Amino acid sequence: MTSLNEIKLPVEKHIAEFEKKFRESMKSSVPLLDRITAYLLKRKGKQIRPLFVFLTAEVCGGVNETTYRAASLIELLHTATLVHDDVVDDSNERRGFFSLNALWKNKVSVLIGDFLLSKGLLLALQNNDFELLRIVSDATREMSEGELLQIEKARRLDIEEDVYFEIIRKKTASLIASCCACGAASSGADNDTIMKLHRFGELTGIAFQIKDDLFDYSKSLETGKPNGIDIKEKKMTLPLIYLLSNSGWAEKRRIINVVKNNNDNPQKVSALIQQVKDCGGIAYAEKRMMQYRDEALQMLSEFNPGPARDSLEKLVVFTTERKH
Repeated sequence: MTSLNEIKLPVEKHIAEFEKKFRESMKSSVPLLDRITAYLLKRKGKQIRPLFVFLTAEVCGGVNETTYRAASLIELLHTATLVHDDVVDDSNERRGFFSLNALWKNKVSVLIGDFLLSKGLLLALQNNDFELLRIVSDATREMSEGELLQIEKARRLDIEEDVYFEIIRKKTASLIASCCACGAASSGADNDTIMKLHRFGELTGIAFQIKDDLFDYSKSLETGKPNGIDIKEKKMTLPLIYLLSNSGWAEKRRIINVVKNNNDNPQKVSALIQQVKDCGGIAYAEKRMMQYRDEALQMLSEFNPGPARDSLEKLVVFTTERKH
């Protein structure tokens, strides 16, 4: 599998320049804010979102100043939602670092999230980037709706496959879709091209999330046992939904009872994971993931070949073959 560093090559200098500009965009006159944003910048992840922005811009005509603002806008709004998520989930850790609420408590964390949100809005408005703002605001709304839909459906647990796809389309795929649409819009692409790349990002994002769901059924590096974290958190993912839809009424009740009332029992969770594997739930989820991936790659083949398109193709493949 191609490494992320290789995938970055066509836009490497843009990513480095973006990091400088992004640091600038977070500056404030309040020392506490600067201390916290410096901490946030230290824990950056794989940079997959900016990568989608810059590669789609290159495919559509080239990176310019608007592209840097597009990537900053997405990172600011996305970081704001992550900070708020950690408060909502009462989470003390993210990517191996303490979360903001673990270090500075909830009130400060919520205010930091609001600050980042306002920074993103102002960055777009000060430069009349109304199209970028529309795309990213749409994604933020969809992410909130996806979270709320998941909370609502989690109470019943017996969800249909189409509801699951609606949840992940809104919660995860809408963000990658907005990266691709913003990259295209920043380079001056027409509306049809922007919509096409939005759909490309959506398909890639759905495949990305199914891959995430599958990690729950693979062995943890520390313990050698399946993770089962989603089951512990009562999240209905595609392999489990497949098992439920292929079970009789009594068996369905028993499975839902394990997820609802015995999700902290390692033996029962382990047995349920084995049952999902035996019924073909993993194979089914992998097949669906590949369908979305192939549809995304097919859409990409309509664009002019070149190093940026090659890297985008590799990035789509990376999202479905990554190890974590």
